[in-house]
Amino acid sequence: MNSNQKALIKATIPILQSSGEALTDYFYKRMFKHNPELKSVFNMGNQANGRQKQALAGAVLAYAQHIDNPAVLIDALKGIGGKHVSLNIQPQDYAIVGTHLVASIKEVLGEETATPDLLDAWRLAYSELAEIMIGIEAEFYLNNENKAGGWKGWRSFTIKAIVVESKEIKSFYLFPTDGKEIASYQAGQYLSVQVFVEQLGLLQPRQYSLSSAYNSRYYRISVKKETALETHPEGMVSNALHKMNVGNTVNVSAPSGNFSLQNADVPIVLISGGVGATPLLSMLETNQKSKKNKTVWIHGCRNASVHAFKEAIAGMEEESDWLETFLFNEDMEQNGEEGIIRGRVDLEKCKEAILLKDAHYYLCGPAPFIKAHYESLVGFNIDRSNIFYEEFGPQSVHLN
Repeated sequence: MNSNQKALIKATIPILQSSGEALTDYFYKRMFKHNPELKSVFNMGNQANGRQKQALAGAVLAYAQHIDNPAVLIDALKGIGGKHVSLNIQPQDYAIVGTHLVASIKEVLGEETATPDLLDAWRLAYSELAEIMIGIEAEFYLNNENKAGGWKGWRSFTIKAIVVESKEIKSFYLFPTDGKEIASYQAGQYLSVQVFVEQLGLLQPRQYSLSSAYNSRYYRISVKKETALETHPEGMVSNALHKMNVGNTVNVSAPSGNFSLQNADVPIVLISGGVGATPLLSMLETNQKSKKNKTVWIHGCRNASVHAFKEAIAGMEEESDWLETFLFNEDMEQNGEEGIIRGRVDLEKCKEAILLKDAHYYLCGPAPFIKAHYESLVGFNIDRSNIFYEEFGPQSVHLN
């Protein structure tokens, strides 16, 4: 892009800041009208609750703000690329998205603002971004295919065991239907699972963290059944999974994601809220099987009925001298429960235990949970480069 075209892109930043979500909302409606086949690729739940349009609006704005040097966004782009690979996004899909994005800019902004020069600038900007993403994803696809037991796209897995972990969470043990080898993964990564959702009449994908240390026979995911509340509808895929039985099959993509244990030789502090425990449990089990580095497990949930994996972790702590736990329940009986702290996660109550030399800190939960505890850690003078986090759903948290 030349300097004039970059200047045109930057001139749209105020519009994206004020009306970005209106633009992306229009874009998705336009794309699904003209290319309804893509409804099986996108998370229609996040379309309904607005999280996808918010995430895309943020991404488009970030790209415009860094149009002079998109390389500063490479880590975020790799995270998006990992999600795309887990959904089997192909280069031709970028052409469809580009067509509808530029058309949406023209139709939403109007001819007076969306001049031919501006549209050409955005067309070229998107093309350059698409090339970056296609390159990132090609490397990911190649790595997946070249890995022992790896594959590209969707592969059938059979549910051979289902374990109730709490009132809301079930663990599903997924074995390859073809009986062949499965790919290894790093603790903290996720799978995309694709199931048929009757109320939509569509196949729908969702990402679920792998919740155990790697073994060569099966993958385990632990899924919270999302019930309908005033703030959001029920989780279509999680409810469909919770209705499944042993012997049912699901489509699964190869393990993906860049949230993982970064250094096997340092202490780790694992901080989770609710079902955010799942990728951190994989880290905990991996550490148990290998290094047994000093580990602090901090977990919060509403009450005892939704407290998943409590017994397993208590047993692990009882048998070890490297694990220390802090458990928080928001709702408790007056007398409480032994070993449980009343209220939400409060790192001040764990401060002495978590200030460990060279430790790495891993956060997982909803966006407000991550933001609050990230800032607490920074307030404890912990280096930001030693803090890692994973937000479930479209990424809205940008802290490092």
